[in-house]
Amino acid sequence: MNEQSYEEAREAVTLKDNAITVDEYLKLRERVGWKKLSRRQAETALANSLVTVGAYLADQPIGMGRLVGDGCVIVYVQDLIIPPQAQHFGVGSVILKRLISCAEQMREPGTELMLDLMCAKGRESFYEQHGFIARPTDALGPGMIQYLRDR
Repeated sequence: MNEQSYEEAREAVTLKDNAITVDEYLKLRERVGWKKLSRRQAETALANSLVTVGAYLADQPIGMGRLVGDGCVIVYVQDLIIPPQAQHFGVGSVILKRLISCAEQMREPGTELMLDLMCAKGRESFYEQHGFIARPTDALGPGMIQYLRDR
C-alpha cells in the first residue's frame, strides 16, 4: 500500500469518545488474543475509565484505547488495542494522540501530570515516537512514563 492509501485509510477513521460498548471491547480484546475478561470485568473496566476513545471505520470498531487513574496526579494509557488487520494505518497513533490530549486537558495548569503506560515487548519504539520515555533509565526504574507540564 502506498503512502496516499495509508492517509486515505486514516482519514476514513472516526474517533468517538466514551462510546465503546462492552461487546465491542470484548471483541477487540479477543481479536488481538488478549486474556479473556468476564462481562462484569469489562463493564467495570469501561465504567471506571476516565475516558475511552474508539476508532471506527464504516461504523465498525477497529481500535480503542482508554485512560485510567486519578485524573490529577497520574493517568495511565490502558488497552490500546488495534487488531492486526487495522495496524500500520496510523490508527494507533490517532487514538494515542487523542488520549494524550484528553490527559493534557485533565492536568491542572502549572502542575505536572504523569502519563504512564506498560507496553508489550517490542512496541517501545511506537510509544517513544509519541514522547514516552523507555525505562529503566539512570533515575527511573522499569516502565514507561511521559510528563505533561507547562512549556
